[in-house]
Amino acid sequence: MLDHALPSLDSWVLFFSEQELPVLRHTVRRLEEARERMDSISGREIASIILQDPMMTVRMLAYIQPLRGSRLRNDVTTIDQAVVLLGIEPFFKKFENLPMVEDTLKEQPQALLGLINVVRRAQRAAQYAYDWALWRHDLNMEEIVVATLLHELPELLLWCCAPKLALQIKALQKSDRALRSVTAQETVLGAHFAEMQQALCRAWNLPELMLKLTDEEQASAPRVRNVLLAVNLARHSANGWDDAALPDDYRDIAEFLHVHVYTVMKKAGAPIPPEMEAAELGLSDEADAGTADPTEPPAQPQ
Repeated sequence: MLDHALPSLDSWVLFFSEQELPVLRHTVRRLEEARERMDSISGREIASIILQDPMMTVRMLAYIQPLRGSRLRNDVTTIDQAVVLLGIEPFFKKFENLPMVEDTLKEQPQALLGLINVVRRAQRAAQYAYDWALWRHDLNMEEIVVATLLHELPELLLWCCAPKLALQIKALQKSDRALRSVTAQETVLGAHFAEMQQALCRAWNLPELMLKLTDEEQASAPRVRNVLLAVNLARHSANGWDDAALPDDYRDIAEFLHVHVYTVMKKAGAPIPPEMEAAELGLSDEADAGTADPTEPPAQPQ
């Protein structure tokens, strides 16, 4: 495994492109169970398994792009589409005997824990992004979910392929809570994750839409904002609900969704200050009397 920084962004992209990306053991087990029901399982069920694992999501999306050929004019931008295009039996033939992160990092428990934490953070961000896309009536919510998972690709690759460097970044941030993530990444790697992510998407011929939805320079576009706000909330809340960046996150999300900050915090599972709870209860009493409108977004369908 790599234990030193590479000289350029291009060299990082080349290095990562030469590695086989492992997936979660849980994903392998679920796919093995699904294989036993190959004759009856639906493509949507398979997609739901894939979307729980950012690494498997990337593998599937990267694999399917060259196969779409001339039959499709547009890129394949969702895992559901990818499974349908590939076919269920060919999918199971292609994705068998997958490498697992638990085996790759079995001698490095700290690195495995670091990677699992990023996976959980990506899953949480994807759930936030889905909920907000649903609230906003986005025309294709799975595209938002896939883009949110893809946003964490460079950090996942670093934990898998260069865990010593990932641990160095983590140590820098732990020693200085005020240190910006980009600064820590550039100090250790000579590049930062956002530019790596864009470069990897291009090198792996991922859909152009995914490049746009994960491009921080297009943060004013509503769908991009949906992705980035979810990523930020998941990242900052992973540091604890006392993270200094969270109040700004709550305000930005409330403005984006046109709801109260209280609603954002409650939906995110954040602790509510007593004075805010009391103020909201007062508003609720007014609403019950018919003088206020509800602001809660609809619950996600089960």
